[in-house]
Amino acid sequence: MMSTPRIDIDESLSPRSPAACADGTGQLTRLFFSDDIDDISAAKRICATCPMLATCLEDAIGRHEQWGVWGGQLFVHGKVVLAKRRRGRPPKHGRPEDQFPVIPIPDHLVDSLRIA
Repeated sequence: MMSTPRIDIDESLSPRSPAACADGTGQLTRLFFSDDIDDISAAKRICATCPMLATCLEDAIGRHEQWGVWGGQLFVHGKVVLAKRRRGRPPKHGRPEDQFPVIPIPDHLVDSLRIA
């Protein structure tokens, strides 16, 4: 009789998780993988209140995530992007609404990140 291999599943971000983004419906997913500045800012604000922030960021670094908002940081091509502008010609004067919320990076993860 063959035994089935045991698969360990990390349930830290399951719908039963205390993560702020785990609403159980998937409705928030679009915010975390959007190119829209307003959506990215909304995702970062959700992360700012999340008890899983450090775990999420640490896991994203470990998985070499390429895109999206993870642990309050925006990943583009596998690097953390601190600022992003809207499409088109840049305005003469910066718009305050285009500034991302600043989510501090946990000290133990600072050296692990590639920042663009």
